[in-house]
Amino acid sequence: MKKLILTGIAASAFLVSCGPKSVAVTGPKYTSSEQLAQGKTIFENSCAKCHKLPEPTKHDDKGWINTLSRMAPKAKLTDDQHQMVYDYLISVNKK
Repeated sequence: MKKLILTGIAASAFLVSCGPKSVAVTGPKYTSSEQLAQGKTIFENSCAKCHKLPEPTKHDDKGWINTLSRMAPKAKLTDDQHQMVYDYLISVNKK
């Protein structure tokens, strides 16, 4: 019984450690043209390494929150980079 409990705890710890480490974006934070330009650069350089860049109009603000929450950890973005990419995308998105 102890072995089963310990195995369950170890498995749970492993699964939690493999989850996304990025803090969820909840809305815009950066609005200066310099920060938005940095977001664009990060978006173009980080995301294009693995796939074709999606159009900013592909998602609305909430859709980008969901997508970036999944993708930012894979791209190894810091929380600030994650936020800048989000802010860039919603700044050019007319949805």
